[in-house]
Amino acid sequence: MSSNSSKSILEIRNLTVVRNGNRILKKLSWSIGEGEHWAILGPNGSGKSSLLSALAGYLTPTEGECTVLGQTFGESDWREVRTHLGVVSATVGAMVPPEEPTAYTVLTGRNSGIGLWGEPSEEELEEAYLWLKRVELKGLEDRPWEVLSQGEKQRVLIARALILKPAILILDEPCAGLDPVARESFLAFLERLIHPESKRPHQPSVVLVTHHADEITPSFTHALLMKEGKAYEAGPIHKTLRSKSLSKVFKAPIELKSRKGRFFMKVAPPSRGVL
Repeated sequence: MSSNSSKSILEIRNLTVVRNGNRILKKLSWSIGEGEHWAILGPNGSGKSSLLSALAGYLTPTEGECTVLGQTFGESDWREVRTHLGVVSATVGAMVPPEEPTAYTVLTGRNSGIGLWGEPSEEELEEAYLWLKRVELKGLEDRPWEVLSQGEKQRVLIARALILKPAILILDEPCAGLDPVARESFLAFLERLIHPESKRPHQPSVVLVTHHADEITPSFTHALLMKEGKAYEAGPIHKTLRSKSLSKVFKAPIELKSRKGRFFMKVAPPSRGVL
């Protein structure tokens, strides 16, 4: 399954991953076109994390192809290809040194490292300050990582991912650990970040990985629903996100409603048996 965009910046064809005899991903096909923002939804174990690992080059496909901006995994240096993918995940956040200043954390994104080696130049610091301003954290440049709120940490990691000006920004469950107020504050920021009228330079396509449809803000254009390692459904968001499809994917009765561009899920306890 793929989008209908005439020009793809990411193309996955029949991606299959087998580990210890288990088929983690099963002939998954998917593409991202220029200007598209995708939400990936699916329950635990549906293959979302494995898909991200394959995209980042950490999980070698058993079959299939993955191409980013015309460079194909296995044929190109994936360390270079990876610079086109900015990944924000809890795994990275957990490894940031507690005492590290915010600006330094942003600069580690230039080589995808953890912990900044040496003292940055004035020019490098100015670059970090610019990206912190773009994620609306001006004034927090010298604040240590350990005293930032969870929402601020997510924004710092986004700035860290954006510093290489990637074509695709992948947010892996960015609202995990946020209280309801902090979550809405972060989602409002995310909407400002990707809104087509934001006119931000080097605007990447954003991929949001989540369990919750209510975390999808109005500027997201497409959705990929995953089930048991497969792309269950993919396409324009208002054709893909439907009560019936979500109920099948999550194996529970789900009623989906939308209001002012936001989605709301009502989940009923699953009955015995499989839908």
